[in-house]
Amino acid sequence: MKFVFQGLRDSSLVCLIVLGVGCGVGDDGGIVELKLGHVGSPGSLYDVTATEFARRINERLAGRATLTVFGASQLGGDETMIQRLRLGTLDLSLPSTFMSSVVDAFGLFEMPYLVQDREHMKKIEEAVVWPDLVPQAESDGYKILAVWENGFRHITNNERPIEGPDDLKGIKLRTPRGIWRVKLFQAFDANPTPMPFSEVFIALQTGVIDGQENPLTQISSAKLHEVQDYLSLTSHVYSPSFVTTFAEAWSRYPADVRAEVEAIAREMQAFVYETAARMDEELLAALATTRIKINRADPERFRQASQPIYQEFAANVDGGQTLIEKAIRAGS
Repeated sequence: MKFVFQGLRDSSLVCLIVLGVGCGVGDDGGIVELKLGHVGSPGSLYDVTATEFARRINERLAGRATLTVFGASQLGGDETMIQRLRLGTLDLSLPSTFMSSVVDAFGLFEMPYLVQDREHMKKIEEAVVWPDLVPQAESDGYKILAVWENGFRHITNNERPIEGPDDLKGIKLRTPRGIWRVKLFQAFDANPTPMPFSEVFIALQTGVIDGQENPLTQISSAKLHEVQDYLSLTSHVYSPSFVTTFAEAWSRYPADVRAEVEAIAREMQAFVYETAARMDEELLAALATTRIKINRADPERFRQASQPIYQEFAANVDGGQTLIEKAIRAGS
């Protein structure tokens, strides 16, 4: 399934929509004003890394460009922000799971236990992301500047500790809007319920859903531990995030500004990974002091139950088996 925006696509119309001006904003020597949107709550990995990204850009491109960050879904969820990129009313966003709804092949990162650790992810980035996935995004008009992180995902719920997939039977679990995440939890006999992240806290608090799955940084920063009884450390999926823009809109900015922003985005990865690893340790310790009960799940039980998802991805996504093999081989 591929996400397709049905709005205006004519480049001249898009340029007129954006603040009533034409393409090439900033070419007159004025300061380029960039906007980045993400769904992370204050204190999340998204928030910390996007803020540092903006600091570096605003310092190094002083007098030429500024970057303002809009977090916590202020500019809408991932789907809305992808639309804004295409329209040119947003410059950059940080989609993660949602990229699999834009380009089928990004569903590779929905395969459970595919990514072993961050070093393995670096190798997958080199072997698969840049040569295979990025060109497919570009064919749909999207330009990926860098690979950052959302994180290793875990399950929280109000019913029971999750030791293995059987424990998820019947649990109404919020998932992102990604076709393969839904398929995965259907295979575990859960009741997956796609929902924007901004709605999750209230949905948990009111009992609309029983649980959700996210990295620790999202769980903690959104205070989900206040409305959940159990945190099960499953690490079932590692979710990268992608610093993304829309190529046609991006090209209206001066080449030197674009080049420096892209270079800073790539150099940020070391900061992102170091911060993510530190936050994982600190947040787990902090969550252990709250009301939520923490247990470690049995990953082998989840791996065994996940094999049909790999088979379906290989069968239904063009080149899917090759992508899986290349990603696994990168870790050997």
